Amino acid sequence: MKQSPVLEHLIESLRCLPGVGRKSAQRMAFQLLERNRPGGHALGQALLNAMDQIGHCEMCKNFTEQTRCQICSNVKRDASLVCIVESPADVNAIEQAGAFNGIYFVLMGNLSPLDGIGPAELELEKLEQRLASGDIQELILATSSTIEGEATAHYIRDLARPHNVAVTRIAQGVPMGGELEYIDASTLARSINERRKLDL
Repeated sequence: MKQSPVLEHLIESLRCLPGVGRKSAQRMAFQLLERNRPGGHALGQALLNAMDQIGHCEMCKNFTEQTRCQICSNVKRDASLVCIVESPADVNAIEQAGAFNGIYFVLMGNLSPLDGIGPAELELEKLEQRLASGDIQELILATSSTIEGEATAHYIRDLARPHNVAVTRIAQGVPMGGELEYIDASTLARSINERRKLDL
């Protein structure tokens, strides 16, 4: 029997979520329709609000509804200390660890020539402008320990070289191949506190 086109569209739309296949999407759709229609309405409204209202911080590219995010706007943060991360999820992980009082630059990915992601796609010219301003004293490279993450870290280290900025890399605690959003808070705090300097 053919399903309702509206239901089919809902199931296919839910499949855009990471790790959600057709069966999982179908279970979600049926759960909302059978047992939690108010929750479904609230979810739909929250998604609409988020998609319409959340953009990127003009300084760090983190998610925000304002021109500048709360971290970049906070005068108590050390703006001379910039942590380079791959995603807003990484910002959240480091903030939960409570070991960092600087600001961020969110790459929204990694360098990956095979996928067509180069310096322009990561907007590294914005980072270079901030380096050229002389306001940054240290860059902490907190990209993942993947091949792409390491390649991105090396590229940014070379970008910082002409500006005489100290460059450090998060150290102990983050396993090879690990991604920050899956690391526990105490391990991540240790990685930030025990970062090491990279030779330029």
